[in-house]
Amino acid sequence: METNTRLPVAVLIEEQRQPNAWEAWRFRIDDVVPDEGQFGPAPRVLRDDGRNLLRLHPGLQVSLHRDEAEGYYLNLTSGAPVWFVMWRVDDADPSRAWPEIVTLSYNEAGRLLDAQERVDNVPLSGAVIAWLQAYTDAHYRPEPKQRKRPASFRAPQDRQ
Repeated sequence: METNTRLPVAVLIEEQRQPNAWEAWRFRIDDVVPDEGQFGPAPRVLRDDGRNLLRLHPGLQVSLHRDEAEGYYLNLTSGAPVWFVMWRVDDADPSRAWPEIVTLSYNEAGRLLDAQERVDNVPLSGAVIAWLQAYTDAHYRPEPKQRKRPASFRAPQDRQ
């Protein structure tokens, strides 16, 4: 694998206890931050006021792959580039949620959503946008469009 194609990250998930009469818990991806090992290996609570809890999930890895270059391009040109975070809730304990995958590919996020996974997004920082843009510029080449002229534009004797 090429150098500088991996970025260790941590995901912050906000957990809200009984946000309304119909939900026991509500989860929201709060942020994705670089993780250079400063957070340790295990999830930990950063804030808990009895109703809202902010939990840090370190140790995730974002890897860039050539075959996802189009997905990175689509993310970057969307107008608001984002992290895509696929996360799950524990079936045995619905008060617990955790991130499974963090990606920068619009296409990979779409495949996860097609598979009925939970995928949320949060804005990218300028430094990560620059890193992703450099990789995309080096590896993404749009396929040339193969446009065919309609038969009505050709002379009658050339139509087939």
